[in-house]
Amino acid sequence: MSTVPCRFPPEPTLSVTTLAAAPAPAPPTRRAGPAAALTAGLLLLLVVAVLSIAVGARPLSLTEVWHGLVSAASPEHAVVHRMRLPRTLLGLVAGAALGVAGALMQTLTRNPLADPGLLGINAGAAAAVASATALLGVGTAGGWIWFALLGAATVTVGVYAVGGGRRATPDRLALAGAALNAVLYSYVSAVMLLNSASLDRLRFWTVGSLANAEFATLRTVAPFVLAGLLVALAGARSLNALALGDDTARALGARPALVRGAAIAAITLLCGAATAACGPIVFVGLLVPHLVRVLTGPDLRWLLPACALYAPVLLLGADVLGRVLGRPGELQVGLVTAVLGGPLFLRLVARR
Repeated sequence: MSTVPCRFPPEPTLSVTTLAAAPAPAPPTRRAGPAAALTAGLLLLLVVAVLSIAVGARPLSLTEVWHGLVSAASPEHAVVHRMRLPRTLLGLVAGAALGVAGALMQTLTRNPLADPGLLGINAGAAAAVASATALLGVGTAGGWIWFALLGAATVTVGVYAVGGGRRATPDRLALAGAALNAVLYSYVSAVMLLNSASLDRLRFWTVGSLANAEFATLRTVAPFVLAGLLVALAGARSLNALALGDDTARALGARPALVRGAAIAAITLLCGAATAACGPIVFVGLLVPHLVRVLTGPDLRWLLPACALYAPVLLLGADVLGRVLGRPGELQVGLVTAVLGGPLFLRLVARR
């Protein structure tokens, strides 16, 4: 028997010329990390805050803004401290509240379309304010705040009870909130149509506005917003586990019922305070978490602080745009966010 020799092709040899001609590997692309996203958000917030103070019926230069802030003898002091500064600070506080509440809602319900109005919290605040205006004659923001917080808390407890209490699931909470939301907003519309005095007092509040901002209002709502932010940030790690499902959360050491209850309490404080001060403002809590998630990822330990920075950027930016487009008057910030938020959200969904 004859054997056939096995022939292998010769191995390629690498010369210096070959190595020099080979293309160099492309450097790996790196995305900006969460820390860079927070830094950029802080810078944007500073720029928009300065614009919020400078832009208005009477435009101010940066020098005039500075003198108005630090010098009581400056001609711009009254404009800055009585009108522009309270408005800007309220936009910062309300924007942070709405942004963080939106991120909590989307995590809690596992629904990317969830916003602070999904559980009926905004509707509960609006119904309480409408009732106080029509039945008790309350017509100031300082008087509305406590009724709005009471209404938000009452509806939250009702949604949690209807959704199953300790056995509540994201689907049950969303359905109960949607039902109460529809009923309560129908009640608000009926009150405004049947009571002309209430319509005159509530028409700007129901659209959403920062125009009537006062330091007294800010001092009232700020503690509730701060408490809600602290509860949200403290529960970020447990909410990360809850986003994976109740069974996985239990395996990781979290208590789903307790975490869900704390998150709902934080949402109530944040939404109730923001709605009481500014009225129901739409799309901020829905849009900002989606935009920020692209920069920070889904980790709530980074997502929540970033939402607290970028949501005021959107709210104050819309407020400044409303002042520019509506001169010599202004467009309410709730109208601007509604007009801009819809197309922006649709484009974001289309790109993703």
